[in-house]
Amino acid sequence: QGSRGAGEQGSGGAEGRRRSGCNKCRAGGGDVEVNVSKKFIRSHTELEVYQLSFDAAMQIFELSKRFPMEERFSLTDQIRRSSRSVTANVAEAWRKRRYENAFVAKLNDCEAEAAETQVWLTYAVKCTYLDPEMARELYRLYDQILGKLVGMIKHPAPWLMPKRTTKPVIQKEGPA
Repeated sequence: QGSRGAGEQGSGGAEGRRRSGCNKCRAGGGDVEVNVSKKFIRSHTELEVYQLSFDAAMQIFELSKRFPMEERFSLTDQIRRSSRSVTANVAEAWRKRRYENAFVAKLNDCEAEAAETQVWLTYAVKCTYLDPEMARELYRLYDQILGKLVGMIKHPAPWLMPKRTTKPVIQKEGPA
């Protein structure tokens, strides 16, 4: 089932309930606009935060190919792992939307991995493995990802699967 939400390209719920409007929340020291739209999301791959984190992880993969061999099992491995983990945890969070606490816990993992990736970007610049301007662009992209994650963490309800209010009616077949 899809969900609708804040901080993302939102969607309609199973019962066709929809929200629209705008909320503000604080993230990373600045105001983040949390827009709610009416797009129905069926898969985690349709989430903007998933798409942004996937693209960022792929950029990091390509850039890290140029890191020196002595960093292969340290900085290179760490920055690739943390950047990919953001995307993987978004997918896991999406599948845990039945339970608010589990959903938010996975989003918190995403947030931590995104912040860790920013730390590794800083190291890559300080070690002169990465161009400062390229790192700045990626850092800003992770700020954007973090803002979306914080919006979802602060306002999880629109993303959760709707609770069933009644039991489904099972029709019994009678004699024809």
